[in-house]
Amino acid sequence: MRLSIVIPVLNSERTLGDCLDAILAQDFPRTEYEIVVADAGSVDRTLEIARAKGVDVVTDNPLKTGEAGKTAGIKAAHGDVIALVDSDNVLPDSGWLSRMMAPFADPEIVASEPLEYAVRPGDPALTRYFALLGMNDPICLFTGNYDRVSAVTGKWTGLDVPSEDKGDYLKLSLGASALPTIGANGFVFRRSLLDGSNWDPYLFDIDILYERIRRSGAVKVAKVKTGIVHLYCSRLSDFARKQRRRIRDFLYFAQSKQRSYPWDRQRKTGILLFCLCTATVLPLLAQMAVGAFRRPDRAWLYHVPVCVVTLWVYGVGTLRRLFGARQAPVDRSAWQAAAAV
Repeated sequence: MRLSIVIPVLNSERTLGDCLDAILAQDFPRTEYEIVVADAGSVDRTLEIARAKGVDVVTDNPLKTGEAGKTAGIKAAHGDVIALVDSDNVLPDSGWLSRMMAPFADPEIVASEPLEYAVRPGDPALTRYFALLGMNDPICLFTGNYDRVSAVTGKWTGLDVPSEDKGDYLKLSLGASALPTIGANGFVFRRSLLDGSNWDPYLFDIDILYERIRRSGAVKVAKVKTGIVHLYCSRLSDFARKQRRRIRDFLYFAQSKQRSYPWDRQRKTGILLFCLCTATVLPLLAQMAVGAFRRPDRAWLYHVPVCVVTLWVYGVGTLRRLFGARQAPVDRSAWQAAAAV
């Protein structure tokens, strides 16, 4: 099977070199995969780095969002298997691609994804915190809708997902009532998964799976027993900015009917519990203690401020919607200028 690795980029000079070096160091034969970079208008050294590392294809992403970059990259790709790797992802070892591709020997498997986020001691404390938590949004801890191993719960998801242990991976049976937000940060799938789905001009990984389930019933996905590094944030200000982008983009795409995954089925009690726990703080301290007991790291000190920032940002975004503020995705030109500083 021919593999295409698709990487959306926008002013990614700080992380893209490490991302590409880790890909090129794989024991997976270089002749059996291509690297496709979809650029949203970088003004730094991103494209210089990409070309110096020998990427196979550089294509434009005029709509600028990461989801549009995935679509643009896939359109320019030639493989029958697609690996979505973000520019701030680093493959943790040389056998990663081989392990992620191995489950496709089973014709039932339509996609594979790492079981956890890899934690590197030298990464910023906030980056380590999110890897230990197993998610980039703490609300997911309370709703149970996450898809990487969390040191707080000891599980890879809080949803009831049927699975079989196949040794190197878990073979999941995903249905409409048991579909955590799988996708991104090392999501690998057969191109045929896109058939009949609405993925142009914006590809949302979880929507693609949900649409296949609605058409065909349960799908089989492998959770591979490996990790992936996600250099998500190094400062709380970066996290707050990304949360503002997340909530504004979500409200815009939901309002414009461009999403199919049933986000309204989120456990409302979990969201309410998040609000109450963040307001009272003590339950968050208990979660910190559990996480630190299982995976000792001073990074757990970020748990309370991350939850407070999320409550504030999401609360403001929700109030804006309730009072009729016009919904629009974050302007990527401003994001571009900030990232270039």
